[in-house]
Amino acid sequence: MKLTEFQNITPIENTPSILRNGILSHAEASKLPHHSVALQEVQDKRDKIQISGGRALHEYANVYFHARNPMMSRRRNEAHSLCVLRVSTEILKIPGAVITDQNAVSKYVKFSAPDRLKLMDLDYIFAANWKHPDNQIEEWRHSSAKCAEVLIPKNIPPDYLLGAYVVDDAARNELIRIGFTLPIETQADLFFH
Repeated sequence: MKLTEFQNITPIENTPSILRNGILSHAEASKLPHHSVALQEVQDKRDKIQISGGRALHEYANVYFHARNPMMSRRRNEAHSLCVLRVSTEILKIPGAVITDQNAVSKYVKFSAPDRLKLMDLDYIFAANWKHPDNQIEEWRHSSAKCAEVLIPKNIPPDYLLGAYVVDDAARNELIRIGFTLPIETQADLFFH
């Protein structure tokens, strides 16, 4: 499988700020008015993580390899107010970029340099389903891998944005109404619809 983009789940109402300021780290975003889809219990865990040789996890802007993951599944009822921003793979060239093989708060996560991407099982990360009814441990492992991330110090500048995915025409129209001018595609399945 060839990796063509990374993805960021965000409320549509945040996109004007993102088009101006880029995708911000948690620490940077906290300085601006915004709405978050993050789960507080996860943010509390992220707040305690320091990346070896790097910064605190909350000082990195983060994007997923694939937004059709457990986070989006938990937010499926909010899909009409969300979009998934498409982010260029060129962010891997930003100094200090880090990749994770699973959710950054997992006990077993590996933080790696971007050149380790070739060792990741992208088919596993991009699998449509992470459920393993006969193997709970594998389901937990796969669920975490579905949330693999790219971490960029401070922010991902707006010129790395490629476009957005939305759940339906109403969400597309709202994204256009608030000034989003990049390409927009409807992909209901990405939002579990």
